[in-house]
Amino acid sequence: MDEPNRLRRALRHLFSTRNEAERAFPPDTLAAITEAITAGEQTHRGEVRLIVEKGLPLSLAWAGVTNRQRAIALFADYGIWDTEDNCGVLIYVNLADRKVDIIADRGIDRKIPAATWQGVCDTMTRGFARGEFRAATLAAIAQVNQLLRSHFPSGGARPNELPDRPVML
Repeated sequence: MDEPNRLRRALRHLFSTRNEAERAFPPDTLAAITEAITAGEQTHRGEVRLIVEKGLPLSLAWAGVTNRQRAIALFADYGIWDTEDNCGVLIYVNLADRKVDIIADRGIDRKIPAATWQGVCDTMTRGFARGEFRAATLAAIAQVNQLLRSHFPSGGARPNELPDRPVML
């Protein structure tokens, strides 16, 4: 990335505010997302986490860390890989860059191709472009739950291994 573009990106991330993130994902939206994740996890063996970041820390934005690289780091930092059936899924939203990435644990990644996950990401980014953060996120979670239900159906009651409430960074 050339110097002017790197500077623009770093400034965009630096000036992203918590208020902007809370307007996109207010408490009632976070509650609806939590409920959708909880309900979906009753129908499959997957563990779904949503992390929404207002903007990268300045040092990461300046260093040119990509959305995918950040998602992989958060996947590790939040222990999404550490589930009994290797069935964690991270939906990562970077509001400053208006990008979404999905990282799936190896148990899931073997069965669901990257192009399918990209379609789910596209659902979100198209909705976000229209300002429809709640509807687009709930639609994407429904898609993720359907994919997991198809490939990893629930075998009955099981413990909830990861928190269902979205993380706002």
